[in-house]
Amino acid sequence: MLSTISWKGCPRCPGNLVLHQPEYALLGACAADKKEAETIVTPEAIDVLASTLRTPLQIQMHLSLALEASYQSGERPVSAEVVESVLSRQIDDLEPTLTRHGYGIKDLVEQFDSKAGEIKALFNNTLDATRTATLREKMRRAGLPI
Repeated sequence: MLSTISWKGCPRCPGNLVLHQPEYALLGACAADKKEAETIVTPEAIDVLASTLRTPLQIQMHLSLALEASYQSGERPVSAEVVESVLSRQIDDLEPTLTRHGYGIKDLVEQFDSKAGEIKALFNNTLDATRTATLREKMRRAGLPI
């Protein structure tokens, strides 16, 4: 099973890993070969997953959601449209990006000498422009992926 999985760094997001091989572990458990996997999920749907998601956990969760949505709607194989319908729209927002890299609100408050309310307002785009610029500049200088 593991021999069918290939990891490749994504040029769009250095340091993060994405699965570029069509035989996901979840699909490998359902399908005996690549041809059989294509009867479960279309290549276009796999491309959407691979280009949008960065971590194995994200891929597993969204593939499972897409399989469930496809089953409930009676659509087979899972299409790119079904995958796009289950993808989170905020997956590349500031808060999820920082959380993926291990920065919680408490960590950011301590590191940047701010208040939890300010960080939450920054995430919700409700912080005033001057303070937003100041915090973002501090985060960039510290090397955070923003």
